[in-house]
Amino acid sequence: MARGPLYEPDYRPQFSGHETFPLKYGWLKKAVDAVEATQVGVSNRSVFLADEAIGNFGVGKNMVTAIRYWAESVGMITPADGEGRIETTALGKLIFGTGGLDPFMEVAATSWLAHWRLCGRPNRTTWYWVFGYLPETDFDRELVYRALTGLAKDRKWQRISDATVKRDVDCFIRSYASRAVTAGAIHEDELESPLVELGLIRAVGRKDGFRMVRGAKPSLGQGVFLYALLDFWDRYASLAASRRNSLSFEAIAYEPGSPGRVFLLDETDLADRLAELETFTGGALMWSETAGLKQVLRRRDIDEAEALEFVTRDFADAAAEMRIAS
Repeated sequence: MARGPLYEPDYRPQFSGHETFPLKYGWLKKAVDAVEATQVGVSNRSVFLADEAIGNFGVGKNMVTAIRYWAESVGMITPADGEGRIETTALGKLIFGTGGLDPFMEVAATSWLAHWRLCGRPNRTTWYWVFGYLPETDFDRELVYRALTGLAKDRKWQRISDATVKRDVDCFIRSYASRAVTAGAIHEDELESPLVELGLIRAVGRKDGFRMVRGAKPSLGQGVFLYALLDFWDRYASLAASRRNSLSFEAIAYEPGSPGRVFLLDETDLADRLAELETFTGGALMWSETAGLKQVLRRRDIDEAEALEFVTRDFADAAAEMRIAS
C-alpha cells in the first residue's frame, strides 16, 4: 500500500523522543499542570529542562523528557514556539486542566483520544504504520522492525539507525500489549500504559507473538469517534477538493490513518456508527447509501470547539454509568 503521508516526499519520520518509556498514568496531568503553572506569556520551556524539573516531576531526567514527549504527541500541550513558549491546548484544558473531565485517566474516552492522536496522525512513524499499513493481523516485533527499516531505506530517510527503530518498536509493543509485572515491583515504570486497557493488541501463542483485535469497540464513544472522523476528513480532503463535502465508506474504513483502521473496527460496527451521525450531530453530517454509493455527507462545518463539545458527551455518559453502577 504505497500511498498516504509516509510516501510523500517531504515526510519527516520520527522514531524517538520517548526515551523508551511508554505513556504512563498521571504523566499527562503532570505535564498540563506544569505548563499551566508557568504559562505567563514568556518562555517556559525550562519547566521540562531545568534541573529543578526532576524534583518537580518526581522522576529522572529521561522520564521528564518522556512526559513532555507524550503530552505533545497526544495533543495536550503545544511544542515550544520560536520564543520558547509552551501552552496547554484546548484538549489538554478540557481533560486535565482545572476542573478537567478526567484528571486521573479513569474514563476510556481519554485513552481513545490519546490512541487516535498517536496512530491517526503520521507524526509518530511506528504507531501510524502499524495501525495504517500492517498487512497481517498476527505479527511480532521482528516483522514490524524489518518492515520499518526496509521502508526507511526505500524512502531514503536520513539519519535513521536500525537500533533507534528497534527501540521504537519495543516501546510501541509495551504501550499496547500487557506484560507480566516483575515480582515485588512497585516502581512507576512497571505500571502498564493506559493504552493497554483499550485491548487493541494482545499477546498470543509464541513468546513474541501479537494479534490486532478487530471488531466492535463498546468503550469507544460516538464523540471520540466523530472527533477522529473529522480530524481524518480534514487531512484527507486537503489532498483533493472533491472530498471536501463527502467521504466514502471505503476511505473511512481502509485508508491509512482512517478511523476504521486506527480503531480496528469491522465494517458492520463502522457502518452502524456512521448511520448514527445525523442524529448525533444534529444534521451536520449525514450517512448516505444512494445508488450503491456509501458515503458521509457534510452539510455544515464542525470546528474544533464544537468537536470537543461532542467529545464531552462521552465523558458525561461515562459519569452517568458510574453513578448507576454505584
